[in-house]
Amino acid sequence: MRTTDLLTIGEAAILLRFSRRRVLDLCARGLLPYVSIGTHRRVRRADVEALIHPVLTRTELEQLWLHQAIAARLAAQPDLVLSIAEANVRRLRRLHPGGPEWEWLERWEVLLAGEPAAVLDALTSPAQYAVRLRSASPFAGVLSERERRAVLDALSESRRDQARPLRVARLERVMRAV
Repeated sequence: MRTTDLLTIGEAAILLRFSRRRVLDLCARGLLPYVSIGTHRRVRRADVEALIHPVLTRTELEQLWLHQAIAARLAAQPDLVLSIAEANVRRLRRLHPGGPEWEWLERWEVLLAGEPAAVLDALTSPAQYAVRLRSASPFAGVLSERERRAVLDALSESRRDQARPLRVARLERVMRAV
């Protein structure tokens, strides 16, 4: 990852039009991923831009969560995960010799042949390019069905936690309107 892809907390605050404190709070709550460089925190430009233009549908959010779990497996067992992905790319190329997915399979091939950091970035970034790339993911079979279900249940639980309860008066108005 180039250092120009990393922003300081102050730069992120300016782009988001938030205070530095609020950006730090987003980092502390896990809503804005960051890396520590010495005593300083840095955030990816793509993650900040994704907060500015939140465009993830429910399906894309599910893909992001699943691919974050795959990224954790990649960090633990890089050879195994990369070999599964490479085999899947070859199989998908044979099954779909043309079409719109072909371009994305070529991009995955290039990523898989390069640095693992680039693969991790594609798996975890909320940027639009990574979202599109994940829709043609070659990582089928990396997570078991039980692991997949656990990730999707965790996503569902986190969405439930973020939902704000209605005040009683508002709830009554909504119920009368229905």
